[in-house]
Amino acid sequence: MRNGTVVLDGPAIRYAGPSDVAPPTPNATVVRTPAVLPGLWDAHTHLLGFHMFDLAQLPQLPVALRAARSTADLRAALNAGITSIRELGGLGVHLARAVEEGAIEGPAIYAAGAILSTTGGHADVHSMPLAWMDEYSAAGAEVRICDGPAECARAAREQLRRNAKVIKVCASGGVLSEVDPLEHQQFTGAELRAVVEVAGMAERIVAAHCHGKPGIMAALEAGARTIEHGTFLDEESADAMRETGAVLVTTRTIVHEILDSGAAPAFALPKLEAVADRHAAAIQLAVERGVTVAMGSDLGVSGAHRPAGWGRNGRELPLLLRLGFTPLQVIEMSTATGPETLGPQAPRSGQLREGFDADVITVDGDPLTELTLLADPARITGVWRAGRRVKV
Repeated sequence: MRNGTVVLDGPAIRYAGPSDVAPPTPNATVVRTPAVLPGLWDAHTHLLGFHMFDLAQLPQLPVALRAARSTADLRAALNAGITSIRELGGLGVHLARAVEEGAIEGPAIYAAGAILSTTGGHADVHSMPLAWMDEYSAAGAEVRICDGPAECARAAREQLRRNAKVIKVCASGGVLSEVDPLEHQQFTGAELRAVVEVAGMAERIVAAHCHGKPGIMAALEAGARTIEHGTFLDEESADAMRETGAVLVTTRTIVHEILDSGAAPAFALPKLEAVADRHAAAIQLAVERGVTVAMGSDLGVSGAHRPAGWGRNGRELPLLLRLGFTPLQVIEMSTATGPETLGPQAPRSGQLREGFDADVITVDGDPLTELTLLADPARITGVWRAGRRVKV
């Protein structure tokens, strides 16, 4: 819309539309800008306080240190125009409370608590003794090993006890875990159904980390609402996603950040190199088959100057543009689609509409002709969170 006006009234949007019929605001602060957008959503992040994306660091670094680093990461996200995040395994369940209390500045955080993994699965640290990992994960760490439907149900309830807004499961192998092939399914159908049932009773959805098709199909059959990564998505599984209303979360940034820098455990690089192009094709196929797609970066490293570091979240947008989508499609994936990754927990966010959250950004150009500006925090000229300006 050209010549538009957005009026913020406390934490909500009062008006968004043509300037010539906007309501009078005689005492308002007026900001003129080339473009105004809803605040960006990053639907796949991790607040871990690491300096390198390596789960083996979890027991080596004090939680207080990692949390302190993560507060700076949240500020970096705001500076990059990210006003809402889904945090899928990390310290987000605790930091969300600090943001809500006003103790620290940050985006709205919708967190999963611990990542649920089978023994030997993607969120198990394979280099650690199993008995130690069992004890560590059961003591409230950011990973939770669980096997069998009953234990999986209990693990899901533990995250709900932490006030998780979404439950994260590893339905297939992963890049950053040592001995599990990406293609292999991990949780059984019965285990996945147990997690989905427990989450559903609390009006939460399940986000399923999936690369291989068997894991994707098992997660969809169990009722998972989002598929993270989706590397080996094919026509059959894409159609199943469309028919069940599941959302694909993209995560191209982490692929490029690791490949560009090599900053990952040695075992991870061959895995990633083998599937990087396949992952890009899967996202293209999903859109072609009518699957809903949401932007997620999968960043989890502290410090924007580091590979996979917070503050680089906006890189996902031009990477999606490179896959052939239009600027407006990419902006929709990064704003209006974000809340759909939360199911019943979804806020009224991601759109410039009356009554929606007053999470708004301004930029110094036209993102429809220069989408790359959304990847540069310096070109995000203003950020409002819940109606309060948090970047000037």
